[in-house]
Amino acid sequence: MPELRWPLRRAREVVWGGGVIAYPTEAVYGLGCDPLERDAAARILAIKERDAAKGFILIAAHMEQLLPFLAPLDKIAHEKLRASWPGPVTWVVPAAHDIPLWLSGGRDTLAVRITAHPVARALCEITGMALVSTSANRSGHASARSALQVKIRLGKEVDFVVPGAVGPQCRPTEIRDVLTDAVLRAG
Repeated sequence: MPELRWPLRRAREVVWGGGVIAYPTEAVYGLGCDPLERDAAARILAIKERDAAKGFILIAAHMEQLLPFLAPLDKIAHEKLRASWPGPVTWVVPAAHDIPLWLSGGRDTLAVRITAHPVARALCEITGMALVSTSANRSGHASARSALQVKIRLGKEVDFVVPGAVGPQCRPTEIRDVLTDAVLRAG
């Protein structure tokens, strides 16, 4: 990904500085930030005109980036995660008791994914952290599927847009409950 070196470094600066980025994911462009930056998360909610009670998805490059946000998982849960990751399955898992309310929406669970998208994965690697991931759109409107669509629809509300193509999926990732196996959103 040599052509993305500068954009990835710039995105890292923005995230580390408490800003909001847009980046390609498996199916759509996502909005993201440092999950522990309350003001950045609040900006994403404002951009999307989204209810804070919905919480966010966290994406990561590897499990170690998610562990601080999760309650201990049993062997069966770990096997389910390993069988589908990296990949386009988001799992709702028990959350650590001390995670910020803006991530979980006040629930005792959190939605997480080890992404297989090369740009999203590289962003998690270069920032050294899991990132907030939610579709780049206003609630109730179509999700952006290109950097240009993000710029047209969200303009200067996003601090930096990482170039790149979204993955081949036509729909957002499937969301499943790790404890019950229930499909909460079809992929």
